[in-house]
Amino acid sequence: MKLYVGGLSYGVSDQELSDFFATEGKVVSAVVIKDKFSGQSKGFGFVEMEDLKDGQNAIKNLNGKELAGRAIMVNQARPQEERPPRRNFGNNNNRRRY
Repeated sequence: MKLYVGGLSYGVSDQELSDFFATEGKVVSAVVIKDKFSGQSKGFGFVEMEDLKDGQNAIKNLNGKELAGRAIMVNQARPQEERPPRRNFGNNNNRRRY
């Protein structure tokens, strides 16, 4: 079961997130989402629990709990929505040259 974790402190690492959720069952993966340019945390992440029941227990027991000084929000992750392709305004290759 994949879980969305919001409200993370910017200093929380993948390992800290994994260790925090390990109290509820086996963690398959834990990732804090970071800005691709600065490397700074975006304040949310995803945790994948091996068992559905462990994931449901994690939602029930860890939602609203404090991690690194901040109350976190834990929900079941939803599939990423389809988005239209981005327009590339910074690419000069499409300009006409006279």
